[in-house]
Amino acid sequence: MQILDGKLVSEAIKAQLAAQVAELKAAGKKVPHLAAILVGNNPASETYVASKVKSCAECGYNSTLLRFDAQISEKHLLDQIILLNENPDVDGILVQLPLPKHINEELVINTIDPSKDVDGFHPMNVGKMVSGLPAFIPATPYGIMLMLEHYNIPTKGKHAVVIGRSHIVGTPISILLSRNTNPGNCTVTLTHSHTPNLAELCRQADIIVAAIGRPDFVTADMVKEGAVIVDVGINRVEDASKKSGFRLKGDVKFDEVAPKCSYISPVPGGVGPMTIAALLKNTYHASIGLKGSMN
Repeated sequence: MQILDGKLVSEAIKAQLAAQVAELKAAGKKVPHLAAILVGNNPASETYVASKVKSCAECGYNSTLLRFDAQISEKHLLDQIILLNENPDVDGILVQLPLPKHINEELVINTIDPSKDVDGFHPMNVGKMVSGLPAFIPATPYGIMLMLEHYNIPTKGKHAVVIGRSHIVGTPISILLSRNTNPGNCTVTLTHSHTPNLAELCRQADIIVAAIGRPDFVTADMVKEGAVIVDVGINRVEDASKKSGFRLKGDVKFDEVAPKCSYISPVPGGVGPMTIAALLKNTYHASIGLKGSMN
């Protein structure tokens, strides 16, 4: 069993990006600029955004963090996004989700210029991805593909089972894994909470991507020997021994599943760091005028 070390892979990607940005600076060219919008003070969102801003600095990017009170009006937030769309110095825009209930997330995402949509959520980027056209891929699925590529995981002709059908992870990773690319060329089964024979399907899988948002959902009896497991889950469970009062657990029961696997990603330290690395790659590509990260 080998660990899919997202932290190690993300550091390698960030080092490569830092070298490319240094070349841009040396040539007197513009460096990438990511603008992040944070509404309210959700602790998890605060942590995620701080990590993204820190990673920008490590790679030599410029970054702008716009913080707004949770009571901001929808119109004011949309106006701020439009200003960023019109700012030629800003290459990538991300709005940290979730947003307060009085703000329509779909409307916010649709307002972002698709050429600056480095989170890959705009319908135009989603449509291009489905059509196999260059597009900004949602950061978590893109990060998973980068991790599979780094470890040279064989995917051609393999059966991949994706657990969870969200538009952020499950659906896009199912599309990416089925493409005629490397990694890719999988036969993909997209499952969800209403799939009746889920455990049986998982036992047939060469690759399992667990993204259902339920701690310890995937157990050893659902995994065949030698399978590759990608755990996307980030679930907070109570833990009185921790200062925070909680700890992070994945969707996979790691201790009992890991011995059966050829590769498995841990939580934390697996997919999470890769999501940020993918976001940085999207922003770099946006800054140099590419219309997407993957063909």
